Parts: sequence; C-alpha cells; structure tokens
Amino acid sequence: MASDTPESLMALCTDFCLRNLDGTLGYLLDKETLRLHPDIFLPSEICDRLVNEYVELVNAACNFEPHESFFSLFSDPRSTRLTRIHLREDLVQDQDLEAIRKQDLVELYLTNCEKLSAKSLQTLRSFSHTLVSLSLFGCTNIFYEEENPGGCEDEYLVNPTCQVLVKDFTFEGFSRLRFLNLGRMIDWVPVESLLRPLNSLAALDLSGIQTSDAAFLTQWKDSLVSLVLYNMDLSDDHIRVIVQLHKLRHLDISRDRLSSYYKFKLTREVLSLFVQKLGNLMSLDISGHMILENCSISKMEEEAGQTRWEGRSWILGLETELGSGLPALGLFWVVLSMSHPQVSGDKNEEQVLNAIEAYTEHRPEITSRAINLLFDIARIERCNQLLRALKLVITALKCHKYDRNIQVTGSAALFYLTNSEYRSEQSVKLRRQVIQVVLNGMESYQEVTVQRNCCLTLCNFSIPEELEFQYRRVNELLLSILNPTRQDESIQRIAVHLCNALVCQVDNDHKEAVGKMGFVVTMLKLIQKKLLDKICDQVMEFSWSALWNITDETPDNCEMFLNFNGMKLFLDCLKEFPEKQELHRNMLGLLGNVAEVKELRPQLMTSQFISVFRAKRDGIERFPNNACGVLSHIMRWRNACAAIQSWTSTLGRNHNYRSFEPILRLLPQGISPVSQHWATWALYNLVSVYPDKYCPLLIKEGGLPLLRDIIKMATARQETKEMARKVIEHCSNFKEENMDTSR
Repeated sequence: MASDTPESLMALCTDFCLRNLDGTLGYLLDKETLRLHPDIFLPSEICDRLVNEYVELVNAACNFEPHESFFSLFSDPRSTRLTRIHLREDLVQDQDLEAIRKQDLVELYLTNCEKLSAKSLQTLRSFSHTLVSLSLFGCTNIFYEEENPGGCEDEYLVNPTCQVLVKDFTFEGFSRLRFLNLGRMIDWVPVESLLRPLNSLAALDLSGIQTSDAAFLTQWKDSLVSLVLYNMDLSDDHIRVIVQLHKLRHLDISRDRLSSYYKFKLTREVLSLFVQKLGNLMSLDISGHMILENCSISKMEEEAGQTRWEGRSWILGLETELGSGLPALGLFWVVLSMSHPQVSGDKNEEQVLNAIEAYTEHRPEITSRAINLLFDIARIERCNQLLRALKLVITALKCHKYDRNIQVTGSAALFYLTNSEYRSEQSVKLRRQVIQVVLNGMESYQEVTVQRNCCLTLCNFSIPEELEFQYRRVNELLLSILNPTRQDESIQRIAVHLCNALVCQVDNDHKEAVGKMGFVVTMLKLIQKKLLDKICDQVMEFSWSALWNITDETPDNCEMFLNFNGMKLFLDCLKEFPEKQELHRNMLGLLGNVAEVKELRPQLMTSQFISVFRAKRDGIERFPNNACGVLSHIMRWRNACAAIQSWTSTLGRNHNYRSFEPILRLLPQGISPVSQHWATWALYNLVSVYPDKYCPLLIKEGGLPLLRDIIKMATARQETKEMARKVIEHCSNFKEENMDTSR
C-alpha cells in the first residue's frame, strides 16, 4: 500500500512561500514588480526548489496564479543562487531568462517554451561559462527574431513584423557543455555549424531534426555516450556514422509508427552492425520499426501493410548476441518477439509501464498509446503494479495538460485504476493526487470524452468526504458542465449525480456557499429544459433530489428556489408527470425544507399550491409524511387560522373528491396538530358546502371514528376538536346507504 507520509517541512514551506510571495520572500515595488527582501539570502538548494516548484504549480495547479515578475526575485546572485532549473510551456518568456542572466546556471532545461525568441539565445550566452546541461526541446521559436519588413512603419498593418531565422548563432564559448537536447527544432536550423564549437559532447538529442549528412557526429566519437535520433529519417549513411561512435552506451533511433514518409527500413544487417561495432551499448531504442529480413524492400513493404511479421528464425540469434549485456531495450510497437530485461514495449504490463515512464516527457504520441494499452490491462485483466501505474498516469496528465489524446486515455485509465478493487492499496495522498489531475483535466480540456471520463472517475471516490479538500473547485467545475444547452445526456446525468452527492451530508456553510455559486439556479434550468422537452429522466429526478439536499436548513437557498420560479416548476412537473413517484417524493421533500423557513411560508399560502394536497394525486398520496410535513410547517405561521378561513369560499368548488383518503391520513397525526387542524377544517368545509355528496362519502371511508379520536386526543388543539364535532354533527343525519358520489 502507498504511504501516507506527510509532506516534508521543506515542501510545505516552499508551497506556502510560493502562494504568498509578497508576504514572505518579497515585496511589490510600484505595485507590480516583485523584489526580494534585502535581508534574505537563499542557497541554491532552496532557490532551485522554489523555481522548479513554481513551474510545477503553474502547469499542474489550475488554482495557482503566476506572477509576471517572479523571476526577478532571483536577479541578484549575491542573495540568491540558481544552479539547476527546469522550465516548461508558455510560462517562460524572454524577459524571464533575462531576469536571471547573472546566475551561474549548471543545468537549464527549457521544454516546449514556444514564447522564447532569438532574444533568449543572447541570454544563453550569459550562462556559457557554467552550463553543463542544456535542453531546448520544443522551443521552436528560439531561433527566430522579429524583423520589420522593409523598414515599414505603417501603423495600419495588422502584423508589421515578420519572423526571420537566425543563422549566425553557435555554441561558441560553451566549453563545459556536455549534454544538449535540440529535439523538435525547426528543420532549417543549421545543426552542423551550430554544434561544431562543442568539443566534448557526451549526450546529444536531435529528435525530429532532419539532416541528410550526419558525418559531423564523428567529431564526438571519443566522447558521445548517448545519441537520440527519434523521428529522424535515417539512411545507410547515417548508420555508417553511428557505428563509428564506439563510446555509445545509449542509442535511440525510434520513430512514430504513424509517420508514413520514412524510407529507411531496419534489417538484421543493421542490428548486427550495432551489436558488433557498439560494444559499450547498454540501451537501444528501436520502437516503431518494422524489423525486416535481408530481402527486397518493395516486397516487404507490400507484406507489411496489414500483417505483423516476426522474424523468429534470426531474432533468437540476435537475442543470444545481445545477451545480458543490454539491460534496456525499447521495442514499443516493434514487430518482433523476444524476452529481455527492462524492455519498453506493448506485450505485457511491465513493458507498457516502462514505455510510459521512458516517453512521457518528450513523446506524447507514444505515451498516449502506451496509456491506452494500460487502460486495456486495467479494464480486462488486473493491474499488478497499481501504484507505479497510477503515479505514471498522474505524471503524464500533469505533463501534457493540453494534449487531447493523453487526457482522454489517461482519464479513462484512472477510472479503472481507482475503482473499488484497488482502493485498499491506495493512500489518501495518492487518491488526492488523482482527484487534482482529474479536476485539472476538466478545467483545461472542455471536451466531451475527457469530461465524461473525469466525472466517472470522481464517482469512484467517497463523496463528499474525499472531495472536501477541493470542495469549491469541484462544484464550480460540475456547475459549468451542467449547461442546459449541452447535448450529451450521459455527462449531465453523471454531473447531476455528483452534485447531489456533494451537497448531501455536508454542513450548512458548504451548502450556502454552493448555493451562491449558482447551484440552485442551475438545477432549476435543467428542470425547466426537461419540462419543455416533456422528459422525466434521471437528470430531472436527480436535479430535484439535489435541490432537496441543498435547501435543507439553508434559508438562503430556499429563498433562491422561490425567487427563481421554483414553485411554478413544482406545479408544472406535478401536472406533466402525475405518475412519477420518485419525482414527487423529491419535490415534496424540497418543499418541506422551504416550509420550515418561517419568513417564506406566506409565499406557499396560495390556493393553487394548497389544492395540490386536496386533489387526488397518486404520487402525493404515497408520501403522506412529506406532504404532511409541508402542510404542518405552512400552518405554523401567525395568521394561519385567518388564512384557512379565507379559503373557505373556494375549497371544493374546483375539485371533485372521489376519496377522502389523503385528508383522512392527516387526522391521526398527533405530532403535527396544525396538519390535523387543516385536515379537519377541509372536511368541515366540504360537508358544509356539499353535505349531500360528502357526508355519505366521509361515513363510508371511516372518517367519523377518526374525528372522535381527535376529540379525545390530548395533543389536539381546541379549535380542531370543535371543528371535528361540527363535522360529526353534519354527518349525523345521513345514512351510508344513501351515499351519492356521482357528482
């Protein structure tokens, strides 16, 4: 089981400081620019952590607001020291790197920082004397600068500047640089001249860069230990160069199998060359390749269109050659069959998890496919490495918040990895991490499949207990989903169910807060839409149930219900869906909450509403406690007796009572004397106005014994007893056999 070890003091302090920058580390200069307090001096361990955690919060925590001048806190190396920082996405701009240009950085990772321009290339020169590791992966605009076309200053031009490729920048002066990642750079960057000044490269990543001549790589044949050429369209010339790099310990020539323009085909001869020439090789990634025998390419290309061919006759020999000297092998989507330590592939759970771990940061296209395989494993079989799987999926979802494929496959995998079968193995901390990435996905990606997967995953948690630490946020997200114009009924149904669960068994402060977010109004809009469509489904019933829960002991929400036409919707739903018992139960429960609020009771004292309880309605008759509760509360207000008398002239004239059963059920309710009084008053009016019809009916249905019991009942009000006597007196002249109920 995962550990629930509390966060370290360092982690807690870092998080607090970053969320309260101007109250802890710095102060605002001119109400805009952050400045470090003059009496603060921070070592590199703390500064690196502050920056890296800040980037994590900005990219993963949607409730964290970045500060435009954050990096200015680290502008002076006399009070702050930065050495190893990892920056990513659009968070980083040219001015941010400029702010820390005086720092002696040893390690700088810039990943997918597309807002960086050629201005940052000049800033990089400031770090040239100290940098050992540099990654510019996905910084596609860093070799571009803006230039005014022809010196034109026309203010009417929509875009008066254009981007010009910078070709004169090189890594001259970066004497200590050993690790360089230029993955996913644009094709026109002159890689050879750019890298020529680097004398002792140990690791180079040229993922996605196309170069027809790779001979320049041989200048590092005595130093290069890691080479990544992912998605490079190789040729025989490339292979001849690669096998000269005899110091290589890691080689990656993998590719995205969906790319159709690759001409190079991997054969036995090529693999044999790697084995023979690269004696130090410890890790080889050939993912995405179709392994071919030494036969004509055209013939094999034709066969490879639909089939998965396994060259077992020689793969077994290659396996023997590789032996135990190659502990890491990347075979994701490779068409071969072999057993090997630390294999990343698609054959079993271990390989799939290895693939997710290896490819998450820089290869989302492969990561999404690997997570999809994990989804199938968790859905069909049993995941044997649950904690590792969960952590890897969480990392992938954080890293690629705006990647649709990863968000879809990741959220689907989380649904199966968090179900009840695995619950006992998961710590509170881990389950909270799942909830946070699910909410991040709902916030960042407004797409039907992602929203549905995320809502379903939330259903695997104890609600509201496990969601209470993100209570406001999850309610806001669900309410934004419950847009009546949304056509996807399944998402509406799940979201309403979650909303209902969230407002059940929470304190009144939570309910009032959610009410102010628009919860009551949103539910009423859903009900109104269903009513217009004449549909009573789970969304309709859950919406009324949610309103019942959120109005419990919360007068503000009850008032909101009335103010936004709730009573009309109640009456219209009763009329439109007279046979829906569950719907009636939820609606009556809600009105019971409204009736508990003394100040709101007068708004319920309308003949149209009270007639609901006089009419024969199967739904209401089946829930006498709910109906009785509503009535008893209504009747408690100060002028109840006067109000009752005011209805006398109308009661019974618009209704044809075929049975007194709903009213007679209220007579024995000694615990609710006001309901008892109303029932007696109703009978008195009916037998007084229409004695020929209703006296016999009352006698037949056994009403007189119930009225006599009221007279003897100690808890009954005196006015009620007097009215009961009058009813009995009215009926005394009639006999049961003369009853006429035809009118």
